[in-house]
Amino acid sequence: MTSSSHILAAVAEQKLRFIALWFTDITGLVKSVMIPARELENVFTNGSHFDGSAIEGFARVAESDMVLMPDPGSFAILPWTEGEEKTARLICAIHTQNGEPFIGDPRNVLKRALQQARELNLRFKTGMELEFFLFPLDSNGQPQVNAQSDIAGYFDIPDEPIRSLRRHMLMTLAALGIRVDSTHSETGSGQHEIDFQYDDALRSADNILTARIALKSVASQFNYYCTFMPRPHANRPGSGMHTHQSLHAADSGANLFADSRREYSLSEIATWFLAGQLEHARAMCAVLAPLVNSYKRLGTSFEAPIHVTWAHVNRNALIRVPSTAPGKEYHARLELRCPDPTANPYLAMAVMLQAGLDGIRHKMPLPEPMEETLMQGAPGRMRQIAVLPQSLDESLDALSQDDVILSALGPYVSDRYIAAKRQECAEYNRQVTEWELSRYLSRY
Repeated sequence: MTSSSHILAAVAEQKLRFIALWFTDITGLVKSVMIPARELENVFTNGSHFDGSAIEGFARVAESDMVLMPDPGSFAILPWTEGEEKTARLICAIHTQNGEPFIGDPRNVLKRALQQARELNLRFKTGMELEFFLFPLDSNGQPQVNAQSDIAGYFDIPDEPIRSLRRHMLMTLAALGIRVDSTHSETGSGQHEIDFQYDDALRSADNILTARIALKSVASQFNYYCTFMPRPHANRPGSGMHTHQSLHAADSGANLFADSRREYSLSEIATWFLAGQLEHARAMCAVLAPLVNSYKRLGTSFEAPIHVTWAHVNRNALIRVPSTAPGKEYHARLELRCPDPTANPYLAMAVMLQAGLDGIRHKMPLPEPMEETLMQGAPGRMRQIAVLPQSLDESLDALSQDDVILSALGPYVSDRYIAAKRQECAEYNRQVTEWELSRYLSRY
């Protein structure tokens, strides 16, 4: 484990001038406090004090004083800074003035969930498929959403400079210590995907947080804008963040989802976990698909799930059990397909884990899988299957009624998260769109 003394030595050796202290608000937006490198030793000891009253969901004005405590294990030099501006990043825990972990810290929410899993000798691992769009910037530095940024289709080879841009993205992620399996073109014009290697859930969440900043920084160097907005263009597919998950024994590391003697090589524990996520899927959507725009992807975009179902082959299912090669059944995992890249990764993984653990605790029975052939041949049965929320408002209603997911977030975070998202819905509903003007203005 990296210690603060190791970090201080690295800062001196690399002649770093600045340290960026990162944390997130409850919605997942990255916040940063910059300090001179010479102050880092004091910050490791005493923390960095900041006013949390204006941070989304953090505190009332009377409770505004917060303290950032850096996690030495998150130290990374930001590759897009150099020379006299060379900067390192540390992700921080948020504490109150009396030294207690702040209950509104999203990273602490995930740590609490992981600790509950460890008490059951369980370790939660995840791997994400991060989708995004690249739009060229105009002369004013604004993204050209309607431009044909590249014509590469699914797995096609893009033209330059996109190939070079993607290589630089991978090099930047590697420099940050983020391991990637691959990258490729997606189905939409200008859409791309990067697949991250499997890791412990906390590190995976840190990696997603970091990658969203890193990829934007690299894109801007090539005069492109990188967006993780779920559906930035009505005529192109949406961007998701399919999340592969498995539970492992905390002591031995064995994959507890794997059982080669059973169908799909899926253990009984895995079926309970899967059933738990199906049970709480509608409520989880408020966290996993957290924007008004998220619901212009779910149920309408290519291969985005609609029904609360699972399957082996059907890529329209909410949860898919990917195939494992003969002799590699130990790779058994579940792929949850409703999350999108705007989710707060800490809250997202916390609710995924707690939903699955609830299934294990209650040994929930798993319904039959819904492959495409069965769906086409049983329309009556499909009408009986739950449907994912069709709007953020609907998902918030489901969250408000689900004690397990509310408990996963904790009362402080859940209350403030729901309030922030209700406000977002209200602001959206007050908008008068171009479609409304073109449709109604001249008719009535």
